[in-house]
Amino acid sequence: MITQPSPNFNDRPKGIKIKYLILHYTGMATGEAALERLCDDRAKVSAHYLVEEDGRVYSLVPESKRAWHAGVASWEGDRDINGLSIGIELVNPGHDAPEYKGNYRPFPEAQMMALAELAKDILSRHKIVPWHILGHSDVAPNRKCDPGELFEWKWLASEGVGLWPKVIKDMSSGEALSIQEKLTKYGYVIESNGDIDQQIRNVICAFQRHFRPTDISGTFDQECHAILESLLGARDY
Repeated sequence: MITQPSPNFNDRPKGIKIKYLILHYTGMATGEAALERLCDDRAKVSAHYLVEEDGRVYSLVPESKRAWHAGVASWEGDRDINGLSIGIELVNPGHDAPEYKGNYRPFPEAQMMALAELAKDILSRHKIVPWHILGHSDVAPNRKCDPGELFEWKWLASEGVGLWPKVIKDMSSGEALSIQEKLTKYGYVIESNGDIDQQIRNVICAFQRHFRPTDISGTFDQECHAILESLLGARDY
């Protein structure tokens, strides 16, 4: 691991325990550019770790400190995600930046292997349950889409990092309110009134990017219901 200190952090709230692991992509053309920005005190952004495409891992912010990676985000009613989480940035150009739009690409094996090793090391130090290992799009679905549909959540879960549905069975689709209730029960924060509005569609897309990346339609169909039921069944309420 390479130590590259970032000045962009502050103290975590007193008495809190780390409960989330949040995964991002950098959304920049190169790892060098991303590292420079994450360590620039004018940028006011950072993460605890950066994982390069060739598997190199940079340590930027001590885990005991609050890195500035999630922004306005929430899960299970928690609003200070930065204060409660560890953030990992994965080098990848991403979807949106105009100068390299269209360069969003799969995450190389070396990068994923390094991520799995790093994540398991983090989990050995912090009690983070599988359904608290999330993408930036999960905790900020109205703003973010990373790490995106090419990220291999299923493989990562097979390595012991995260949750993946084990049993998919046919189910009839539910009404709008039951969709909202089930997504909220899983952890997504939705402030709509039960109608299928843009906010709920954004959450559905975030859910699909994580658990059904082959079809990000924004429509909560029978397969999505079955996946969510399986995930909820795997949790200990």
